[in-house]
Amino acid sequence: MKMEKVKIKNIGRVITGKTPPTSKSEFFNGDYPFITPSDINDYKIRRISLAERKLSEKWRVKASNYLLPNNTICYVCIGSTVGKSCLTSGESFSNQQINALVCDETKANYGFIFYLLKNKTNEIKRITDSSGVGKGIINKTSFENLDIEIPGLPTQTRIASVLSTYDDLIEVNEKRIKALEEMAQRIYTEWFVKFKFPGHEKARMVDSGTEYGLIPEGWEVKTLSEVMHFVRGRSYSSEQISDTGGDYYIVNLKSFNRGGGFRFDGEKYYSGPVNDDQYLQQGDVVVAVTDMTNDRAVIARPARVPRISSQRVTFSADVVKMISEKIPSSFIYYCLFDHRFTEATKQKANGANVLHLKPAAILEYRTVIPSIDMLNEFEKKCHGIFGMIDVCLERNQALAKTRDLLIPQLVTGKRELKADHVKSN
Repeated sequence: MKMEKVKIKNIGRVITGKTPPTSKSEFFNGDYPFITPSDINDYKIRRISLAERKLSEKWRVKASNYLLPNNTICYVCIGSTVGKSCLTSGESFSNQQINALVCDETKANYGFIFYLLKNKTNEIKRITDSSGVGKGIINKTSFENLDIEIPGLPTQTRIASVLSTYDDLIEVNEKRIKALEEMAQRIYTEWFVKFKFPGHEKARMVDSGTEYGLIPEGWEVKTLSEVMHFVRGRSYSSEQISDTGGDYYIVNLKSFNRGGGFRFDGEKYYSGPVNDDQYLQQGDVVVAVTDMTNDRAVIARPARVPRISSQRVTFSADVVKMISEKIPSSFIYYCLFDHRFTEATKQKANGANVLHLKPAAILEYRTVIPSIDMLNEFEKKCHGIFGMIDVCLERNQALAKTRDLLIPQLVTGKRELKADHVKSN
């Protein structure tokens, strides 16, 4: 396959983002996604249509030169997250930590360039560390002058189509996971918040003597410390950690979605001894007690450990495992997923650049604990839902692994395209 060497600036326009003054409220709460590195999930390559913050039409008028059109490549250019990237979906803006590339569609396919840049991440990181403008930074000029090799436009388009199919399938599975999570959460809310559980019509309501008021007879209001405890994760030295493999898969901060839930991202592995209580098994519930997001989107959020094939699992010091001999893990998970727990607990975290939550603060939360019969009924309901979620997560792992193996082979021309690259999911 014939390749041509070009610079980034020869195939499109680079825009380095800008943050509007936070004191100007009129620039916020609009319709234009404002993309920051924390909005970008590197487990899969996704489009950004719903960033955490939105900017207004007034900012669009004032900063029209910074407007990113649909299909713009956003590439994080600073710090430890250099190389995180996404495609925009609709008109957007980004902050100054992102170099955005608007491809000239007569010269380059945005999808192909997107995957090509993903493949050059390690090379670009080496450039940032020796750029002279500050460790871990690649400025607009340096980014524009990166050399890349590209095939003809028709070949770019075909390669992008093959690779994006994997991400489309991952997106479908993520939607399934979200729908299943919401299904179980609705059951939790109906049964244990609204008290419309099976047989509720015949239940006798009694005064709990707490802020919860009337609750079903036989149910109790307790603090979590009365029904569960936690085990802390541990810190590991850099010599014990690997990105490629080891004795244990480590559940860490990157294992949490924003808002809660498990994701396979930023895989880390550990080799060495582990205490007996620091193993994780399928179905265990963990909670993040550290956060580096500006909006407390991870701290005090739970995740349920799925099947992690052929791998023993442990967890880092940013995570605690919740344990109970009295109530099933399904109830623990959705109790901690409930917005009332999150709002009550995340505010107890403190810190400047990194938020820290004392694990004991988790146990201070008070909630309604149902009867054992109703807890067991809820566990049965969740068992099938969790099984379907685990299947989707496993499929996404396999899809992402195959895609990531294909990217360097296809974008460099080392492998010819075949019709059977993507099989039905």
